[in-house]
Amino acid sequence: MSMTMTAHEPIHSISSHDDVSSWLGKEWLVTNGIGGYASTSLLGIATRRYHGLFIPDIPRRGRIVIVPRLDETIEQGGEARLLAGAEYADGTIDSDGLRCLETFHRERQVPVWTFNIKGSVVEKRVVAPHGQNTVYLHYRLREGPAVRLRLRPFITCRLHDAPLSNHAAMPLPLTIMDGRYEIALPDGMPALKLRLQREPGLFTADALVSANVSYRVDRDRGSDHVEDLFSPGYFSVDLQTKAPVAILFSVEPWEGLEGDASEIFDTERRRLEKLLPSPQEGHPDHDAEQLMLAADQFIVMPGARPQEQMLAHASGDEARTVIAGYHWFGDWGRDTMISLEGLTLCTGRHQEAKAILRTFGRHVKDGLIPNLFPEGAREGLYHTADATLWYFHALDRYLSVTHDHETLSLLYPLLRDILQRHREGTRFHIGVDPRDGLLHAGAAGYQLTWMDAKVDDWVVTPRRGKPVEIQALWYNALQLMGDWAERQGESPDSWRGLAAEVEASFHRRFWYEPGRHLYDVIDGEQGDDASLRPNQILSLSLRFPVLRRERWRPVVEAVTEHLLTPFGLRTLSRTHPDYKSTYAGDLRARDAAYHQGTVWAWLIGHYIDARLLVEGDKAAVHGLLAAFHTHLQDAGIGTISEIFDADPPYRPRGCIAQAWSVAEVLRAHLKTRSA
Repeated sequence: MSMTMTAHEPIHSISSHDDVSSWLGKEWLVTNGIGGYASTSLLGIATRRYHGLFIPDIPRRGRIVIVPRLDETIEQGGEARLLAGAEYADGTIDSDGLRCLETFHRERQVPVWTFNIKGSVVEKRVVAPHGQNTVYLHYRLREGPAVRLRLRPFITCRLHDAPLSNHAAMPLPLTIMDGRYEIALPDGMPALKLRLQREPGLFTADALVSANVSYRVDRDRGSDHVEDLFSPGYFSVDLQTKAPVAILFSVEPWEGLEGDASEIFDTERRRLEKLLPSPQEGHPDHDAEQLMLAADQFIVMPGARPQEQMLAHASGDEARTVIAGYHWFGDWGRDTMISLEGLTLCTGRHQEAKAILRTFGRHVKDGLIPNLFPEGAREGLYHTADATLWYFHALDRYLSVTHDHETLSLLYPLLRDILQRHREGTRFHIGVDPRDGLLHAGAAGYQLTWMDAKVDDWVVTPRRGKPVEIQALWYNALQLMGDWAERQGESPDSWRGLAAEVEASFHRRFWYEPGRHLYDVIDGEQGDDASLRPNQILSLSLRFPVLRRERWRPVVEAVTEHLLTPFGLRTLSRTHPDYKSTYAGDLRARDAAYHQGTVWAWLIGHYIDARLLVEGDKAAVHGLLAAFHTHLQDAGIGTISEIFDADPPYRPRGCIAQAWSVAEVLRAHLKTRSA
C-alpha cells in the first residue's frame, strides 16, 4: 500500500482508562458518492439499525442494509480473538476488540484500525469506491507471526430506516462458482456479490442465526432495537506479512470487480487529495482540510433515481444532490441550498454547485422546489415555505463566485415564475399578504419552516403566519430578482417596489421593544409570537438585510446573551416555559426538544455573518469555532453532528454527520481565518 497517513490526523489510542462505552459512542463513516455508505462504532459493533458494512443506495429502492455485520476473528497460537462482534439484548457484548485494538485513525476519509494479537500486528481499512455500490475491507499483517483470519458476514435485506422485522426471509439462495459468491436478493434487486481477494481461501458453509442482537442507541431512544441476523458461513484465509487479504461486498456486475483492493485504496486516496488545496497555495490549514473531506461525503449523484442522471445527460448536465445527514436523511431542498456555498463553493467544486442548482430546478412545481425526496422515491414532497427562497440565496452565492451568466439566463424564466407564484399564492397557503407585502404560510398538519418537528398529528412548532426568517429570505429574493431582471434586460421595478414594501412592513411589524429583539412570528394563529429564537439572525445575515442598520446591534446582543453556545445557537431562550435542555428519550420527547432549546450547529455561520456586520472583528468571531475543531474527533469521527444539547456539556445528538453543520462551519472558518 502506498497510502500514508498525514501527520495532522489524530490517532485514537486505547488506554487503561478506556471502557467499551466510550468506543461504542464514537462512529466512523465511509460513503460512495451515490448515496450508499458503511458505518459502525469504532469498536466495529453496530449500535444503530442504520449501521452496517454494506448499505448501498439501490435504484428505485433506497438505502438497503445488506451486510449489517462482519465477525472478524484472528486465530494465532491456539487462541482466537473476535475483533468485531455484537451486543445482545441481555447486555452481553461479544467482542475481544477492546483487548486487541491499539489505535484507530483515518487516512483522509479511510478508517484504519491497528490490532495486536500476541505480537501479530494487523491493520484493517475500509473503502467504498466512488460511484459504485461496493465496499472493500482490507487486512494486512504489518509485523509478527502469520495468523488465520476468519470472516463471517451476516446478511439481511431491509430499508435502513424500516422496522427491524421488515427484512427478507432467510436464508437467501447462495451460489458459488470459481471463487465468486452470489446471494440472490428479493424483489428483483441485483444479487449481492462476495469475494475474498487473494487465494487460496476457504469458504465454509455453516449457517448460523445470531439471535437477539441489540442496538443500544435505538434502545435508549425507546425504539425497536432487537433483531436476529443470519450468516450463510464464513471465509478462512492465512494472513502473512507480504500477502494482504480483502473481502468485497457489491451489487455491481462482476466485470467491474476485478481490481486489486490496494489499487482501489490508492485510487480513492488520489481522488480525495485532488479535493484539497495544493501545498504551494500557502501554509496547510488542517481544520479546513478535515472539513473539506467531510464535505465530500454529502455531495452525491442521486443513486436511487437513475432517471435523474439520464434527464441531466440529455440536456448536457450532470445530476447532483446533497445528502442532508447520515445516517437517516436523504436529499432535502432546504438543507441542500443552505449547504451549497460551504460544500461546493468553499471547496472549489463549482461544476457540482451548478449541477445541484440545475438538478433542483428541474423539480420545481407550483413555484416550489422539493422539501425532500422520500427514500427511494422519484417524486419529491413540497411542503416547505423556505427551501425555494434559499434556492435564490444559493444561486446568488454561486453567481458571486463563478459569474456564470449562462446558468442565470437558463434559470431566469423559472426564477421569475417562482416569485410570481409566491405573489399570487401557491400550495400550503404560501403567498403574499396584499396588505403589507409580507409572505404568509401555513396549512393544518404541516410544518413548513426549518423548525419542522412533527409526531403523528402533533406539529411541535407550527409557526403558521409570517415567520421572521421567511420575510428575510423573501426580501433577499426580491432584491436579487431585481438585480437579475436588470441584467436580463427587463425592468426591475416591480421586484424592487415589492421589496421596499416588505422592508417597510418588516420594520413596522417585527420589532419587539420589551425584549429588544424581533418577533419570531406575526399574525399567527395565537397572534404575534415574541419567543426569542435564532431565526431573527437571518434578518441581517443575508446578502440584502431586511433589518435596518440601527437594530442590528440589539438583535445580535439578544441572540448572543440568550442563545449562543460553543456549538451554535439554541433554538429557544432558556427563560421560555417550553425550553428543553436535553434532546433525549423516545421520539415524542426528542421532537418536543428538537427546536425548543436544542442547539443547531448550522446557525453558527449566519450568527458569525451578523457579528461581522456589527463588529467587524474576524479574529474574535473565529474563536467561536474552536469547539468544533475538537468535536471533529468525537461522535462521528472527522465530521460534525446535527445538533447538541442546549446546556453543558452540550452532548452531540441526532445525525453524526450533517451537511449544513459541516458546510457552515467550514464557510465561517474560511471567512474568518487569518491570512
